[in-house]
Amino acid sequence: MKIIRQALIALLLALGTGGFHGAAFALDLEQAKTQGLVGEQPDGYLGVVNASPEAVALAASINQQRREAYARIAKQNGITVEQVAALAGEKAIARTTPGGYVKTPAGKWVRK
Repeated sequence: MKIIRQALIALLLALGTGGFHGAAFALDLEQAKTQGLVGEQPDGYLGVVNASPEAVALAASINQQRREAYARIAKQNGITVEQVAALAGEKAIARTTPGGYVKTPAGKWVRK
């Protein structure tokens, strides 16, 4: 479990600094979060709060990279991708700064 937590912390540090975005995107993760375009979800993936083509593309790219990272962590630890994603979702929501959007387990977007 300690290895899983360490891997998730490294992943979340990359996410928190905008480390998961392509150079082609004019909008980076932190900008998108600050503008209320995207938010964190309990399932460990980024969700689109206010759709724009850039926000949708950014979320899709980040989520693909998250899926790949979750799969690596799951394989290394003999657990499911869903377990890794759920733990990552909890941590990402906890790390969301005030004013950022998070999705409740009931599926509603709220400002933290």
